[in-house]
Amino acid sequence: MAQIIDGKAVSADVKEEVAAEAAQLKEEHGLKVGLAVVIVGNDPASKVYVNNKKKACEAVGFKSFEYALDENTTQEQLLDLVNVLNRDETVNGILVQLPLPKHIDEKAIINAISPDKDVDAFHPVNVGKIMIGEYSFLPCTPAGVMRLIESTGVDITGKQCVVIGRSNIVGKPQAMLLLQKNGTVTVCHSKTKNLKEICLSADILVVAIGRAKFITGDMIKEGAVVIDVGMDRNENGKLCGDVDFESAEKKAGYITPVPGGVGPMTIAMLMKNTLTAAKQQAGIE
Repeated sequence: MAQIIDGKAVSADVKEEVAAEAAQLKEEHGLKVGLAVVIVGNDPASKVYVNNKKKACEAVGFKSFEYALDENTTQEQLLDLVNVLNRDETVNGILVQLPLPKHIDEKAIINAISPDKDVDAFHPVNVGKIMIGEYSFLPCTPAGVMRLIESTGVDITGKQCVVIGRSNIVGKPQAMLLLQKNGTVTVCHSKTKNLKEICLSADILVVAIGRAKFITGDMIKEGAVVIDVGMDRNENGKLCGDVDFESAEKKAGYITPVPGGVGPMTIAMLMKNTLTAAKQQAGIE
């Protein structure tokens, strides 16, 4: 039976570290860390995320700037706001909540955010830095996954690591981070053949495909570390992951639950990125 990796407990540790460092920054340098979150439209899931980010800012002692814009906001208006925030010295991190309404080009908005304030690490400059291993920020979910793996005490060096999913937000950066920790990495996707055999070779399996309970226990190597990034609904409308937890738990050595696994880590790592941004902008190591 697998050991449960408790994302709530690990994320609480990260937030505690960030809060202590933020308090120290304020005391020694008079610096109050600020995060601006921009939401366009009325997407219910986005509203929940934004609210959670606001609460996290309060918990770690950051100043939170919230911009809730009407769904008819034009691309030009949003770009104008991003430019204002880029110049605002009290704002250390800028996050534009995705998805955006269809009439707004997400790529144009991401590219407009200053790479120094891009705490989501989606800007091409930051993506490039991750590729060469010289990054300041990491995308929040992959960074959270790395911290969860670290919490198990399993050394990634030399391990067979399989990432299922190739999105720019999770799959691709996740593969890079595992590679940088000396894992041997295979990336799988919807066109991959012999998926079951590949999964069975994985010492560390990270699943981010957005298909409920897609990975079952018979696809998991005995004793593997299984990280489920999925956030789906089952046939009864109940929250579940991309991994069938019940059957996987019997085979894995360590496994993340959904909810309570990767989810809490994403916001904790966002706080960590914002703190890093504030320190860099102030020239503090």
